[in-house]
Amino acid sequence: MRSIVVLALALSASLSAFAAEPRARDLGVPFEGTPGAGNAITDVAGVTVGQVTLIDDLPDGHKVRTGVTAILPRGRTSFDTWVFGGWFALNGNGEMTGTTWISESGQLEGPVMLTNTHSVGVVRDAVIAERIKAGGADASGYWWSLPVVAETWDGHLNDINGFHVKPEHVAQALRDAKDGPVAEGNVGGGTGMICHEFKCGIGTASRRVTPEGQADASRAYTVGVLVQANYGVRDTLRIAGVPVGQHLRNDRVYTDPALALEGRAVPGGDTGSIIIVIATDAPLLPHQLDRIAKRASMGLARMGSYAGNGSGDIFVAFSTANAAAAAGKEMNDAQFIGNDHLDGLFEATVQATEEAIVNAMVAARDMRGEGGRYANAIDHDALVRLLKQYGRYHPEKK
Repeated sequence: MRSIVVLALALSASLSAFAAEPRARDLGVPFEGTPGAGNAITDVAGVTVGQVTLIDDLPDGHKVRTGVTAILPRGRTSFDTWVFGGWFALNGNGEMTGTTWISESGQLEGPVMLTNTHSVGVVRDAVIAERIKAGGADASGYWWSLPVVAETWDGHLNDINGFHVKPEHVAQALRDAKDGPVAEGNVGGGTGMICHEFKCGIGTASRRVTPEGQADASRAYTVGVLVQANYGVRDTLRIAGVPVGQHLRNDRVYTDPALALEGRAVPGGDTGSIIIVIATDAPLLPHQLDRIAKRASMGLARMGSYAGNGSGDIFVAFSTANAAAAAGKEMNDAQFIGNDHLDGLFEATVQATEEAIVNAMVAARDMRGEGGRYANAIDHDALVRLLKQYGRYHPEKK
């Protein structure tokens, strides 16, 4: 019973606490491109996001700082239909299940789930169970399913070997998935995550792209990105081109020399991982979505990542267009944008990826966790001072 009570309290607290948190643009961080109405992955019509946040201090001294995030390409109907999909591993020291079938079929079936490294199995099994409950099984009671579940490692702050993510948490994330605003920072699968040695987690952003030769902005396509960011060291961090990591040197949880003297520092290098989920309503074929997924790498590079050997940088992209082609008929028609007209979508993916990562960092809050370890959030005032120092401060017009 305790875990259920903790879940309800944690979820309620996360939704209320993060609803009014500032985002990167609120601090004056400049970005290129035109965002969608909510500047979130849910700006892509039909896409919903559900998150369960688990934060608890157990009687045995262990600290729970983890959770699960669900992205449903077509809302609850994601259990019953597929979307065209593609994926890309910039560096493969991580896991995203189901990608072999995406490569083979060009189809993404069901939701995309994000969690911690040691909870991939339980989340995968729970998604299958929920699909069966939703009517996915045939008369024999069996249904073939290869869920897409991705991970990053939260063992610095979370009791990762305590296996605190349970099937009921997965069920709740799926059940509560909705459109509209998406909580960011220390929530869902991003609860215990760290990037560039600052507290980090879930972040999202979107871009509107007017097709080439079209003057009517109402016919624009939307590209939405959601990240679970847990990568990188401080030295290389850049925000809006500003070498932030060269100035903000405190609280380097992996590379601080003082920690090395205590035997608690992790060897230098771009360690950690990031999962990037890209959604669009632009009509694209699977090989084109592979190309879209690759472009997320460039948004990540803008932040100062070089995808080091210890990093798991894995990206998945899907299109909600061509819904009729998913009806299961023998013969299907699909529309797609010509390759010569994809540049706007490529650029939007880069822009939204960069902003989603900064949003994850800005929304996060200081956290202490397992073994007394900590990760502090980036200081908003210090970031604003640096933006002004480098002439990159551009406050949003209200």
